[in-house]
Amino acid sequence: MKAIQVQVPGGPESLMEVDLPDPLPGPGQVRVKASAIGVGRPDVLIRKGTYKWMPPLPAIPGAELAGEIDAIGDGVQQWQAGDRVLISARELAQRGGCYAQAIVVPEGAPYRLPASISFDDAVSLPNLQLTLALMRVAEVKNSSPYALITGASGGVAGMLCQVAKHKGLTTIGTSRTPDKCSFALEQGFDHVICTAQADLKERLQEITQNRGVDLVFDHLGGQSLIDGLHSLAPLGTLVSYNIIQGMPTEDVFQAMRHLLGKSLAVRCFSMHTFDEDIVIRRALMQEAIELMANAQVKAPECQVFKFSEVRQTHALLDRGMVRGKLVMHP
Repeated sequence: MKAIQVQVPGGPESLMEVDLPDPLPGPGQVRVKASAIGVGRPDVLIRKGTYKWMPPLPAIPGAELAGEIDAIGDGVQQWQAGDRVLISARELAQRGGCYAQAIVVPEGAPYRLPASISFDDAVSLPNLQLTLALMRVAEVKNSSPYALITGASGGVAGMLCQVAKHKGLTTIGTSRTPDKCSFALEQGFDHVICTAQADLKERLQEITQNRGVDLVFDHLGGQSLIDGLHSLAPLGTLVSYNIIQGMPTEDVFQAMRHLLGKSLAVRCFSMHTFDEDIVIRRALMQEAIELMANAQVKAPECQVFKFSEVRQTHALLDRGMVRGKLVMHP
């Protein structure tokens, strides 16, 4: 089979297409033939060799894969050939492994996919699982809450928007360019602020009638995190779930003390919190599957690439040029 390996960490050029023996399922295992493979930021960290949960090299990146079971090991009772499933690396012993035409996993790892969810849409389910977890840890103090979501054109942000609206929040997105703002509005945001064209604080005051937002979901870090703190209403909460632009240069606690009269909160969130809690983790995914299957939440628009175009997908991620979800067809 063909797979994508990182043998020496580096830029997109370090992603190597290799031929490997077809994996065979052992007792209690199943093999899944890939139809769609998701591409995301954890894959970039594996490629660079900086992921906190880095698999040993040579490593196969990839955190999500959807396809059909095509081989079953001894003793497996719950699956049969042809079953449609999703594989999330959150269910595996180590992260990565999904940039491959087939993967062997323990029989307890797959999630069953209903026919109403396409394979291309299914690889966005882990993002929906993440957003449900983010909403689970967020605290809302007002009856008519506003949520500010940074990087609104991204796949996770689009899911966050839908889940937040499903739970009764008014959503405000930020993006850097007019085309990304237009895309975010198409994905369902109530308001989108183009940070290259408008003053964030001024626009937020207009939208919230000078109250501020109740929740900020920030994955950018840097100045965006500090700006998010200043955007919060009294008793508001900022949830930081990534820092792709690096750590803030300003002291976060000092900024919070400067805004002491608002009694603000900051939560640093990682889905790895649930690495050892299989019950909650899988329940969140089952909720995600049901929401998408019932069309209560839609998968983001995807950009589809060939397996041989993997370097192009990572170049887009490195340049911050991604809209929606990146998907590869092996």
